[in-house]
Amino acid sequence: MNRVIEKFQEAQVRKDLPALRAGDTVRIHVRLKEGEGEKERIQPFEGVVIKKRGKSTGASFTVRRVSFGVGIERVFPVNSPSISSIEVLRQGRVRRAKLYYLRGLKGKAARLQRVDRVETPETAPEEKQS
Repeated sequence: MNRVIEKFQEAQVRKDLPALRAGDTVRIHVRLKEGEGEKERIQPFEGVVIKKRGKSTGASFTVRRVSFGVGIERVFPVNSPSISSIEVLRQGRVRRAKLYYLRGLKGKAARLQRVDRVETPETAPEEKQS
């Protein structure tokens, strides 16, 4: 019985989304219905991923941003059809899976370190010989 449920859930999971981690700065394009008509528009929501939870179809993540001095957190189901696309703008280097401590920080204290780019032989700077 579990195999049948797992196969059904695998069919529902979206494959077109990038891998997210806590500390990443992301821009999520959300589809919104306006008014009573059939009008639909896409609204971007940009912030830091502070939490991921769940697996498969029940997975979700929480994004936090500060707008006009007020912290706003929004929970997005990963497989929601209302998510048009997700862009990872910056990867943050964090040592926690849940970044709840960001709620108590303001301004520059709430910044996260960036992940250093891994140098491959093609991108590594050439050494000067003296």
